Amino acid sequence: MTRLSVRPARIAILFASVFSALIPACARETPTAANARNLVLITIDTLRADHVGAYGDARARTPTLDALAARGVLFERAFSAAPITLPSHATLMTGRYPPGHGARDNGMHVSPSVATLATTLKAKGFATAAFVAAFPLDHQFGLDRGFDVYGDRMPRGPDGKLQNERSASRVVDEAVGWLRTIQNPASARASRFFLWVHLFEPHAPYGDPRSGRSTIDRYDDEIATADREAGRLLAALGPQASDTAVVLAGDHGEAFGEHGEYAHSIFVYDTTLRVPLVVSGPGVPAAHVPDAVTLADVAPTAARLVGERIGDVDGIDLSPAWRGGSLPRRELYAESFAPLVEFGWAPLRAVRSDRWKLIAAPTPELFDVTSDASEENNLASREAAIARQLGARVDRYSPPALTAHAPAPPDAADRLRALGYSSGTPGAESGGGPRRDPKDMREIAARIAQVTSGELSGDALVSALETIVHADPANTQAHLRLGYAYLQRGDCAHAIRELTVAANAGLPSADPFLGIATCLGRANDLAGADRALGEAQRREPDNPVILANIGILQAARGQLPAAITSLTAALGKDPGLDEARFNLAIAYAKAGRRADAAAAARALLDRLPAAAPQRAEVERLLKAVQ
Repeated sequence: MTRLSVRPARIAILFASVFSALIPACARETPTAANARNLVLITIDTLRADHVGAYGDARARTPTLDALAARGVLFERAFSAAPITLPSHATLMTGRYPPGHGARDNGMHVSPSVATLATTLKAKGFATAAFVAAFPLDHQFGLDRGFDVYGDRMPRGPDGKLQNERSASRVVDEAVGWLRTIQNPASARASRFFLWVHLFEPHAPYGDPRSGRSTIDRYDDEIATADREAGRLLAALGPQASDTAVVLAGDHGEAFGEHGEYAHSIFVYDTTLRVPLVVSGPGVPAAHVPDAVTLADVAPTAARLVGERIGDVDGIDLSPAWRGGSLPRRELYAESFAPLVEFGWAPLRAVRSDRWKLIAAPTPELFDVTSDASEENNLASREAAIARQLGARVDRYSPPALTAHAPAPPDAADRLRALGYSSGTPGAESGGGPRRDPKDMREIAARIAQVTSGELSGDALVSALETIVHADPANTQAHLRLGYAYLQRGDCAHAIRELTVAANAGLPSADPFLGIATCLGRANDLAGADRALGEAQRREPDNPVILANIGILQAARGQLPAAITSLTAALGKDPGLDEARFNLAIAYAKAGRRADAAAAARALLDRLPAAAPQRAEVERLLKAVQ
């Protein structure tokens, strides 16, 4: 995730053959008798194929994936259609490339008119459930259609804020609990089922960057965790394992300096497009398939495994590869519109056909991926005719522009930015004129990736952000994040400068003003903090966090009845704002309402984990008012 983002503390005052056309699968395939009764789909975010044992990594700790591959079909050259979580999963679920399903970047909505694997199987009587581990797949973006249960609720951190990802163990716990209801013979819901489980572990930051372990070792640690939890999920199938098909895939890869790239989302080299793809289950023999395939093939293939068909797709049913047939020669498409949407740079679109892969950009790149798998030798000039022909093919999939789209709601955009996704310069996708080639912005993109990966902190983070804003002064998100980096180390003078730049650039978020209010509150400029919070509320009038900040400020100014009203209203909108509940207890105590203060403190203790460091302070308050 190479876009620059910020996740400020939201309680601001208190805490800081080359031309072969793709033949639709529905035109070639008709359903056959099902070998499997049920279907389990496991997707592991940010998983490189070459970090899996079955794909040749002798150091990998992936016994679950390796066992699946040993008894099923391993696709040696599987590729994502986009190196971004939501577009890739939408392709995987619909069988369509991003131009066909509409979610061209995180925060965009999957077209409600496009059939998905879930809507197809639900219509055939399957019980359906999904459990996802990260906010980019939140139900509001449209992948929940067709699921009886869509588990996407994120936990709250010690500060009471909703987190944007959750552990594989929590996701698998929920999935296993749902399986138990399906496996209960007395349950009215006992039926054929489709279960999708998404695990987020290999996503940056990898483990604890402060541990001193190398980035690669920490990345592999997280892959091992995801593999272990996938194994626990499969073990929970019990006797149903014998009639359940399992499909396991990565959604995209990850770069660790290849082509000057770190993380993913900007470039469409195979570093971030190649993924593991394994199919296992009844009727599926042990085999390796060398043909190039796309994640758009997953939906039609998975449907066939349970005797169904999903129509109007770009992908194909891959089962002929293990049923004694062969796969057709065809071309595969991939894209990243993140450079356009996030930074106003040119998008990248790619077509792979036989030995050739073309990346359409202001400076096109053509690679012979048979002899140059690392994509190091650009042959676009030497093989100009092939480059032109493939360039024309790229344009048949998508032009290098987007039609108007609705932006993500402010809260969603903020949460995506916290994961390094979404919202660079607002409106960057509009306007004319030549676009910068992302290759020419490689160094800035790498710096941004280092920032958003969570691998930098303290002075190193500030230095990287200063470099970005110097090279790209119009990068609003860089100014915003730099402002919060200064704020975190107590440098409010520089923080206000950067946050003011972000605010004046028209960022439609309350974040700059919350940071400014924090600094002014620390300086005891309560009137200035009040003005900043008023501006924040004008931008996000329904945001309970802003209302809680206003209540904290009112309490600091001695306006206790108003503070109690504001804090109570904030908790009415979001009962999970633990900081607001703590400050409400304090306001009650200062107002002489000891019973109400005690009740608020007890309610907060009931919510806090047993090991939460805040418990001691809350307990002291409770003792004082009893």
